[in-house]
Amino acid sequence: MENSKPKKTVAPRVDMPCQPAQVRRGNFDEVALGYTRDMAQAEASRCLQCKKPLCVTGCPVEVPIRDFIHQVAEGNMDAAYRIIKTTNSLPAVCGRVCPQEHQCEGKCVLKAKGQPVAIGRLERFVADTYIATTACEQVTGTNACALPLGSKKVACIGSGPSSLTCAGVCATAGIKVDVLKPCTSPAACSFTASPPSACLKPWSPPKSTASVRPG
Repeated sequence: MENSKPKKTVAPRVDMPCQPAQVRRGNFDEVALGYTRDMAQAEASRCLQCKKPLCVTGCPVEVPIRDFIHQVAEGNMDAAYRIIKTTNSLPAVCGRVCPQEHQCEGKCVLKAKGQPVAIGRLERFVADTYIATTACEQVTGTNACALPLGSKKVACIGSGPSSLTCAGVCATAGIKVDVLKPCTSPAACSFTASPPSACLKPWSPPKSTASVRPG
């Protein structure tokens, strides 16, 4: 009898918990509730850790997907977040809105079985978990962000992805940042039909853009 290697079995994709229809019809909260820690680790353990991760080629900013997912599987969420932040300044946003099915997940080798690794859901979980512990506290040990270059100040016009990324880079370098925008909330003009006011109002960038210092 010929010796044959047993085929490696991969667990099914972990479903994302969502608000029940009868609940979500009465609020404007996110429908998708996000993974729990156990769900995230179970989903991350499905990753085959390919030697040549094709998923990275599908990512516009080339997040080291294999590496951050490995850290999630090991339970190292801080390490996973820092890996993501090497190329992506807005992981909490990208984990929600990027078309992963056509990008990173579209390149996953498990897609052939119809169940690619839920990369976007894992990215969202890592970002939300990190931010929930207070980003500034992760860096400085207190709720206040350190400003080693407090004498310097930068203004970023608008609160879209490019402006927030710029704000995050400056903030992590210790520079005080004001984001000037015409609406009452970040990117609000994208979701409202009312014209913006003539006066630009300063707004502080979210913690997710200023949570990791270089190096």
